[in-house]
Amino acid sequence: MSETVLKIENLSKLYRLGEVGTGTISHDLNRWIAKVRGKEDPFAKVGQVNQRSKQATGDYVWALKDIGFELKKGEVLGIIGKNGAGKSTLLKLISQITAPTTGYIKAKGRVASLLEVGTGMHPEMTARENIYLNGAILGMTKKEIRSKFDEILDFAGCAMYVDTPIKRFSSGMTVRLAFAVAAFLDPEILIVDEVLAVGDADFQKKAIGKMKEVSEGTGRTVIFVSHNMGSVKDLCTSGILLNNGQIDFASNNIEEVIDYYLSSNVLLDRNINDMDRKGNGKIVFSRCELLDASGKKMKKYHTGDRMTFDFDLDQKSPNQLDAEIIIGIRRKDDSPVCFLSNNYTGVEVKISEGVNSVRCVINNIPFTEGDYIVNLMVKSQNQICDWVQDVTYFQMERASFIYENYVYPENYKGFYIEHEWTSK
Repeated sequence: MSETVLKIENLSKLYRLGEVGTGTISHDLNRWIAKVRGKEDPFAKVGQVNQRSKQATGDYVWALKDIGFELKKGEVLGIIGKNGAGKSTLLKLISQITAPTTGYIKAKGRVASLLEVGTGMHPEMTARENIYLNGAILGMTKKEIRSKFDEILDFAGCAMYVDTPIKRFSSGMTVRLAFAVAAFLDPEILIVDEVLAVGDADFQKKAIGKMKEVSEGTGRTVIFVSHNMGSVKDLCTSGILLNNGQIDFASNNIEEVIDYYLSSNVLLDRNINDMDRKGNGKIVFSRCELLDASGKKMKKYHTGDRMTFDFDLDQKSPNQLDAEIIIGIRRKDDSPVCFLSNNYTGVEVKISEGVNSVRCVINNIPFTEGDYIVNLMVKSQNQICDWVQDVTYFQMERASFIYENYVYPENYKGFYIEHEWTSK
């Protein structure tokens, strides 16, 4: 049986909204006396659930409530959830950056964490000095740190700047160095938050590879938090979904956790006008529907079917604007599939004042079985006017009668391409 390296029971964190402490000396004193006597926090009973979209009804909120799980040696745990779900708070508690209100954490061995850009890096110290400082904090000797020094610099790619203060580094360089220090100084538990998104694609690939090596090769335990479901699926073996500070779903199969999260949060019919968006607002999407060949609203299609994207764009300026409309399609696991744009086909789209209806048609859908998510963007004069993510979704099923003689393998995720082979 694998050795348990991290055990968490009844972990909760209570915060006071808008203020540090309880707000009064008498309340602070009551809380301190209760803690000394080993009793429950007298103000913990009034906390409300952490639902950030709702108006607060009290002075306290549970950022985390009754969290409990165990991690074995060599396990890679993915923690996912919406912004504000409590992911970063949980990692800060495990890293002992802040203390829990209730519950306890038992960790065996050294814990190294990378929670935000510059974590553990002193800006006035050089890269060399920061490496030795972080190693000393982890309890390593100079000899141990020296043996890993060249590997750290090589991975971070900052050998030229080894004697330059960290404050001169870009955010990407800082993350590279911080990750290299955390990963190469051999902690028993490595904690990595969303900071990898700051690095470039090459660094992200190297970082994922290093975390796999750490867990599989040396038996270290990794806790990984990310909004990139592709990276989570590629790296993690088990997963936890946090929602409003509580565990909504957990499984030893990371794919089950991702499917549950996406099905309950992304694969839903929502009003496009209520969604978060980016852009200057000169042109905005106000409606988006998917239609089949007969013009009927549809969410399920077969390979080879006809699909129509039918949407409205609002424009308030009296001037007619040239627009580029982009439809981004990705699979449920966040892997990109394709982009559609009127610019690709050489078709001009002019948006007048008021409501404009636009359609894009795929005559023979080449996608294979699975769930797909749609993003929309409209640009004018090389500026993003409106960008809305997770606007809608559609599901692909096995090939229709058009391609009834073609059966692609189970779990095949490419495009359906008609092709023939001959052999002599």
